[in-house]
Amino acid sequence: MMEALVKYLLRFGHLNEQQIELIKANAEVVVMSKEEYFSEAGKTAKKVGFLQEGVMMICYYNNKGEEIVHHFINEDHFVVDLESFNYQTASMIYIKAVTDCTLLTFTHKRWNELLSTIMGFDELINKITVKTLLEKVNIIKPMLTVDAKDRYNNFLKDYPNLANRIPLVYVASFLGITPSSLSRIRNRVVGKGDL
Repeated sequence: MMEALVKYLLRFGHLNEQQIELIKANAEVVVMSKEEYFSEAGKTAKKVGFLQEGVMMICYYNNKGEEIVHHFINEDHFVVDLESFNYQTASMIYIKAVTDCTLLTFTHKRWNELLSTIMGFDELINKITVKTLLEKVNIIKPMLTVDAKDRYNNFLKDYPNLANRIPLVYVASFLGITPSSLSRIRNRVVGKGDL
């Protein structure tokens, strides 16, 4: 179960066997049900997680009480409200399980112990953080300038394995369109593929 996390971390830097064992010893397996919150607005983020299985989303509620999807997180990625977790402040966002999920989690205390104990771990985590932030920008920025059909095509390109795993209402929210508009676009996109 820990191997995916270790493999992911090693892409960003070197860890010796003792350091890997220390990381494993501090991780806790958490199973979450669909619709369960990993982190909630108004509360302090208590854990950082590594998503082993499932799909999660970052979302918030607008002034009409509508759930707005900011982005999705799939397997082999870290899950955390970074600002709330790092500074121990109230979160502004929700992190919600879109499907049943399995994560490896680290408490704030244990995570900070790893950062202070393992030489170079903070630098490794900074590389992961920068990569993740750049990925988010590259996904969200094009959405500001293209029409709904192109946003959906970009979604399929950016999240190739998610289209059939998550409810359409979440995809529509992420794309900034209504579910009925998304159904029409999907029918057109699928219809073209059949020609």
